Amino acid sequence: MRKNLYWLSDREWRRIEPHLPRDVRGKARVDDRRVISGIVHVLRSGCRWCDCPPEYGPPTTIYNRFVRWARRGVWESLFRALAGAGRSTETQAIDSTHVKAHRSASGGKGGKKSRLWAVRAEGATRRSTHSRMLRDASSPSS
Repeated sequence: MRKNLYWLSDREWRRIEPHLPRDVRGKARVDDRRVISGIVHVLRSGCRWCDCPPEYGPPTTIYNRFVRWARRGVWESLFRALAGAGRSTETQAIDSTHVKAHRSASGGKGGKKSRLWAVRAEGATRRSTHSRMLRDASSPSS
């Protein structure tokens, strides 16, 4: 087994297992503990579902279980049940220490660079709120 994989401890599993759905239709579900460990691994590491390590099972199984249970409200009811066993049932919070961005998010505004340079070369006024504010502030009517 690889290092840096997340596995639910026996104590964590004992707390979670009673709150999982029992209404299995069709084929029996694969090992819940393994799949949930894979889901937690993806959520904690921020990796893509398709990059989930094979020790957790097929990535499609991990993803499908997460999505189906999210639609059914399983995760929310599990969170409420576990949070209710804590100190306060009035206020609960989830904190995320990372934010994902799409790989194209770092490039800023899109568009053809040659077209943008041509507009700037012609001395055209930029169409933005900021440039309008500057123009209006310098006009004699204000």
